[in-house]
Amino acid sequence: MLGLQLMVVESPRPEDFVEAFAALTKARVRGLMVAETPYTFQHHSQILALVAKNRLAAIYEKRYWVEAGGLISYGVVRAEIGRRMAECVDKILRGAKPSEVPVQQLNTFQLVINLKTAKALGLTIPPSLLARADEVIE
Repeated sequence: MLGLQLMVVESPRPEDFVEAFAALTKARVRGLMVAETPYTFQHHSQILALVAKNRLAAIYEKRYWVEAGGLISYGVVRAEIGRRMAECVDKILRGAKPSEVPVQQLNTFQLVINLKTAKALGLTIPPSLLARADEVIE
């Protein structure tokens, strides 16, 4: 056991973000996983600013978060999603029944690390993790 506890914090309105991060600080949370939704995408700048202000280590599903100043992302490659969707559409347009097109599991993932953000947080990323990264932003 790692001795970790899960704390779910929801912010149904952007006005609730400050209160949500205050709750995280009060609970002495040190790490955060930001769920990828249209809502979090729409408000990613505000979320990233609060993550930085509260000095939290955070992981995201998409690389654009890390490009915008987040610490780490690990998720499927967007181009792979599009390629797989195009293959399914192509099969259907060539006459396959949609019910016969197999469901596919994506298996291409990308790890992106922002060393500038790590430094700002006072974190040292282990060399073994850096070696596994698909991209390191310095």
